[in-house]
Amino acid sequence: MQGCFQVTGGARLIGEVTINGAKNSALKLMTAALLAEGKSEILNVPNIADVHIMEELLTRLGCTCDYNPESLKLSIDVPATPGHRADYDLVRKMRASINVLGPLLARLHKVEVALPGGDAIGSRGLDFHIKGLELLGAKIHLEHGYIIAEAPDGLVGADVALDFPSVGATENLMTAAVLASGVTTIDNAAREPDVVDLGEFLIAMGADIEGLGSPTIKITGVKKLKPTSHATLPDRIVAGTWAFAAAITQGDITIKGGNVNHLEMPLEKLVEAGAVITTTPDGFRVKMEKRPRAIDVATLPYPGFATDLQPFVIALNSIADGNSIVTENVFEGRFMFVNELLRLGAQIHVDGHHASIHGIEKLSGAPVQATDIRAGAGLVLAGLVSDGVTVVEDAFHIDRGYPGFVETLTLLGANIKRIS
Repeated sequence: MQGCFQVTGGARLIGEVTINGAKNSALKLMTAALLAEGKSEILNVPNIADVHIMEELLTRLGCTCDYNPESLKLSIDVPATPGHRADYDLVRKMRASINVLGPLLARLHKVEVALPGGDAIGSRGLDFHIKGLELLGAKIHLEHGYIIAEAPDGLVGADVALDFPSVGATENLMTAAVLASGVTTIDNAAREPDVVDLGEFLIAMGADIEGLGSPTIKITGVKKLKPTSHATLPDRIVAGTWAFAAAITQGDITIKGGNVNHLEMPLEKLVEAGAVITTTPDGFRVKMEKRPRAIDVATLPYPGFATDLQPFVIALNSIADGNSIVTENVFEGRFMFVNELLRLGAQIHVDGHHASIHGIEKLSGAPVQATDIRAGAGLVLAGLVSDGVTVVEDAFHIDRGYPGFVETLTLLGANIKRIS
């Protein structure tokens, strides 16, 4: 058991939060820095565990990383010939390590990456990554738990059609294609803001990319990229978490740095639940003055409802007025979270990809276990609307995605502390 959060229910969350740089973007920007020799700078990098794991991975590959937790600035000095092997002891801690695959294959024409671990949310197969890179001319096989990819003569542009708009596969194909000879098109590409952020970083490095944010991305390979400086975009999942936190606790939270354009679907759903949402000069405000109404949600790739926000929908619906159905279309293992909510007295029935939820007025505090970053945060929010004390075990998961989570909640009026 690695760290616990003890939450005492009953508080309305009121106040202001400032949104950090996006975890999912920062980690991919860090791996993309491998594409150019020299020093790249990434600004607004969140001070979270996953960033430090990625720093360690890049250091082992021969880079010099310098992170300032005050300014949130990270410099990465990449050698002329980085290492080409990402070891299991780091990769297993964090799935995003797989994102070194594209850049190292593009630059070194060979790479070995351990099969990843990270969150326990479904199969999240790497088939899309492997098939796509093979179309660019890579020879790939699995050996002793490692993906070994080689392209002795370099990568060659190709048309790649993804069966599913996988974020990770889109990113690995982009970072591989920027140094390939010829033109690559990625059809059914992921459209997430994080993917656009990565693309803008690559363009600043000298890449030739069109169609970011659309289902078809076109990349014309170049001979060489140069280091650059880039600021990570704000974390829409963290912003969404605080928006749901306000609604669940009948609170009033102003979310500085939150981008409403990246959260259209979730914010529409919160309005449906009864929240009042107003934009502010540098973000938005979510206010809830009554028990939320139950909402039906189906997760989908962006611009649909983000699977990462699904646990907060279920937490809200568990104490909402009415019955609801939540459908998970992206990661089949997300409903592991439901088993923990049941321990708090929630009335939820799962059937395949669907969870039907009957809202009750209040949950009942109990010990529960975080299984991934978002489930952990969802359990903390559920604890805030539970009678008595809820202890969330394995809170290290939450630290991977939310810098200063306990401190921020305390400032908003929550009764929460870290124990053990």
